[in-house]
Amino acid sequence: VSGFHQGQQVSTCITDRIKTAAYLSQHTNSSLQTGGVHIKTMQIAVTSQNRKTITEHAGQCRKFWIYDVEQGGVVGKRLVELSKEQSFHASHHQLTAPLAGINVLITASMGSGLHQRLTQSGILPFVTQENDPDTAVSALLANKLENMPIAPDHHCHGHGHNHEHTEH
Repeated sequence: VSGFHQGQQVSTCITDRIKTAAYLSQHTNSSLQTGGVHIKTMQIAVTSQNRKTITEHAGQCRKFWIYDVEQGGVVGKRLVELSKEQSFHASHHQLTAPLAGINVLITASMGSGLHQRLTQSGILPFVTQENDPDTAVSALLANKLENMPIAPDHHCHGHGHNHEHTEH
């Protein structure tokens, strides 16, 4: 899962890993108080349109595996299926209820607009070449999942949508 690709600088990869470790530490250490016991919680969403592998086009994806993480380990996994109107792309200005509680999104590809929107919402966007959702989540929790750069021009591509885009 981890490794370097041609053209990627070692310092960038190390910086990404440090940022990921800091983010995961912050979110897995935020805890809920229940009956005097601290339970560290986090939710990781993984795009999986085919319900088997990590799929591309996070903005258009309507099927997500949601992993519930407590104290650094996975304690639950469920499939969430969204309507077309609830996709990231269609719900352009807010996160829909089924995904509103996520802390991390793992996908095979996403556009820069969605990446920025997730980051501004406090969600860690992760683009990976890993195909298996369980393997990707385990690698992320071990801080061994490589976060690939997003394609700067990966955006809507005129597929017949009816909303306007603004330049940021």
